[in-house]
Amino acid sequence: MMPISVIAAAGIFLGVAAALQNPAITGDAFASLHIPQLIIGFIRKVAGALFANLPLFFAVASAIGLAKAEKPTAAFAAVIGFIAMHVGVSATLAAQGLTAATTTPEALQAKGMAQTAAMMTSAEYIPMLGIFTYNMSVMGGVIAGLLTAAIHNRFYTTQLPTAISFFGGRRLVPIITVLVLPLTGVLLAAVWPTIGAGIAWIGELIGKSGQYGAFLYGTSERLLIPTGLHHILNETVRFTPIGGVATVDNQTIVGALNIFNTALTHPGSVPDNVIRNATQFLAQGKIPVMMFGLPAAALAIYHCAKPEHKQRVKALMLAGALTSFTTGITEPLEFCFIFVSPALYLLHAFLSGLSFMLMSMLHLMIGNIQGGAIDLVVFGILGGSKTQWWWTLALGAIYIPLYYYGFRFIILRMRVETPGRETEEAQPDSKTVTADQRTQVIISGLGGESNIEEVDCCFTRLRVRVKEMKEVVDQKLMTTGANGVNRVSDHDVQVIYGPQVEKIASEVKTALGVT
Repeated sequence: MMPISVIAAAGIFLGVAAALQNPAITGDAFASLHIPQLIIGFIRKVAGALFANLPLFFAVASAIGLAKAEKPTAAFAAVIGFIAMHVGVSATLAAQGLTAATTTPEALQAKGMAQTAAMMTSAEYIPMLGIFTYNMSVMGGVIAGLLTAAIHNRFYTTQLPTAISFFGGRRLVPIITVLVLPLTGVLLAAVWPTIGAGIAWIGELIGKSGQYGAFLYGTSERLLIPTGLHHILNETVRFTPIGGVATVDNQTIVGALNIFNTALTHPGSVPDNVIRNATQFLAQGKIPVMMFGLPAAALAIYHCAKPEHKQRVKALMLAGALTSFTTGITEPLEFCFIFVSPALYLLHAFLSGLSFMLMSMLHLMIGNIQGGAIDLVVFGILGGSKTQWWWTLALGAIYIPLYYYGFRFIILRMRVETPGRETEEAQPDSKTVTADQRTQVIISGLGGESNIEEVDCCFTRLRVRVKEMKEVVDQKLMTTGANGVNRVSDHDVQVIYGPQVEKIASEVKTALGVT
């Protein structure tokens, strides 16, 4: 999740910079001021450099996230592995006579290839950190990170004979990485054309589906929320040809988010219709749901709560609604009903998909990834009239009663046990522990220190691997401010806390004596 948080923040800076360089917003006088425009241009270059190196960031973040211990070593080895893997790919391509010079559109056309086919073929290759390689985008980074993490977890404690003991332990990890990852690159060079063709086929299928493709994406993303697999779907659309392909300054840009950010860093270089095809998978489809629909659902849950529990539910719903409205982080609210009512869950997923489809049909052009008020202001309102941002407010006004009355009807008709409506036996203890007690109660609720094997977190969830799932006590965890507990396997449990989970995870790790 670290690269996602970085590019989300960088995207906001980029959006503000683009707005400040738009004469329609700031006026011609400001656009002609030399010093401010130099500063804004500098911001654009910094953000552009971040987006250009996303594959490396994903390699490092994947290794850090999956390393059991000695995470700095895993990060260092991931950089080495990423470079070594692409060197392996580059060497294999060179052996086939494929270089930066022989794969330009002009060179391919000179060999008799049609112009369109030449451009598409050239798009399969890219210089990455000065290495000519396949354009694998963030998927290449994730592959390098996953393999590095596997090597790290296997060898970081390995001791070698005395004569070469200096190279043992954590020093052994980058050594093995630099031996294994180039061979991985050779293998990838052999199979990537087939993988790339498969991705392109899926991209064409979604592209031909038009607004229905946007509907399928929006619905599927919500349906995958409980499993955490929605991140895989999101990154595939944002950073692979499935999300679109564009050519800017003779460089091929793949992925919906990459196209949108390139349009911000290179004004006028990407046609509006290409940007709109990309943004149909980005924030614009989320805004009516995150800013209007889910807060209305929260109000319905509050109104349906039993009178004696309304004060407790009010605090929970208000916090979740504000988080959803401002930032687009929805899990604190969604986990209040996802596991107790399939009907509410399916209604929410359907309306989310419908929002994506309608925003695409209305030709909106709002990018970024969150879908809260920040994205609407920065990438919609400040983006000018071409974004057609007002349609999000119009649909939002429709979604308020749809969500409110839809949720209220299902909750009352089907007697759904949303917060404040639990049976006496299932009702969580309304007594919440203090901040000082929270860490120890979390550890106790997870079965105690001896039952915990690994602790990590994402945007909103504390992710824990335990030895015995039966030792985990949901009700005890709920008293620590959790919005829900999700058992994803026999040994993996997720406790949903919301945006404050990073601090909670750090406190738990400190108490357990791990880093």
